[in-house]
Amino acid sequence: MSYPSPHDRTRKDDEDDPVDQMISRTGCAELHYAVQECMAEHQDWRACQKQVQSFKDCMTNFQNAQKEQRRQQPST
Repeated sequence: MSYPSPHDRTRKDDEDDPVDQMISRTGCAELHYAVQECMAEHQDWRACQKQVQSFKDCMTNFQNAQKEQRRQQPST
């Protein structure tokens, strides 16, 4: 059985990617893309630790802000 190549995606496929949509809402999309570009270039996550750490820090900050926002909302 043959599967389509993930590299043959159309622009519509990229726009509908739920992971990309989720990451875009965090404000960390550019850092996510930097990790992807580094991985594509080096093929070794160890060479991309700076990018991975920056993305992780951004996501942690977003998650902490979300927790704080929920904490401040009055409970019903």
